[in-house]
Amino acid sequence: MKIDIVTLFPEICRAPLGESIMKRAQENKIVDLRIHNLRDWATDKHHVADDAPFGGGQGMVMKPEPIFAAVEELQRQIGEKSKVENPKSKIILMSPAGRRFDQQMAAQLSSESHLIIICGHYEGVDHRVIEHLVDFEISIGDYVLTNGAIAAVVLVDAVVRLMPGVLGHEQSAVDDSFSRGLLETPQYTRPAEFRGWKIPDVLLSGNHGEIEKWRKKEALRRTRENRPDLLRE
Repeated sequence: MKIDIVTLFPEICRAPLGESIMKRAQENKIVDLRIHNLRDWATDKHHVADDAPFGGGQGMVMKPEPIFAAVEELQRQIGEKSKVENPKSKIILMSPAGRRFDQQMAAQLSSESHLIIICGHYEGVDHRVIEHLVDFEISIGDYVLTNGAIAAVVLVDAVVRLMPGVLGHEQSAVDDSFSRGLLETPQYTRPAEFRGWKIPDVLLSGNHGEIEKWRKKEALRRTRENRPDLLRE
């Protein structure tokens, strides 16, 4: 997969996506991740990427020209390099007004060949970007961040870790919270007793059938306590 992130703040993305599992995924050429500064596509000498909103109001709005120019150039590049005829890029805008991101959406996006992620900022982007350029507006939750680069990091991490070969054990992604409609079961490791607190005896029994039954029961209990809304869906 190729992922292009277009943002006014590329350094926000580089640090977290250059560590741990995300770093290894890039080193192993499972994902080709590129982070771009939107101002590189601004044509004036000051590289201005925002302007005041029509009709008045607070703050600034991101201009359409550099966003369209960036996406169209990145699409051109992928088309020139691809062996597939008319390769299709999925264009995503990170926005608090978008569809709420979840594990199912992460799984769907993990099968795409090319993602272009636009990071909103200020009061948002010129709406013509939404009307005529992007495929999805995506929000990572019902709250507002200072900019979309932070949200883009969350999306990329969630998507890339689901790709084959990224995690050390493929079952890890299957057992994640939300993957089966429930939260993940409680996990324990050594020591078996810590400050007088012992792990459940069943985990030491060696009886895999009973362990699996315990895990399902505990996942259901944990979901009922922490996220009862998942059981109502």
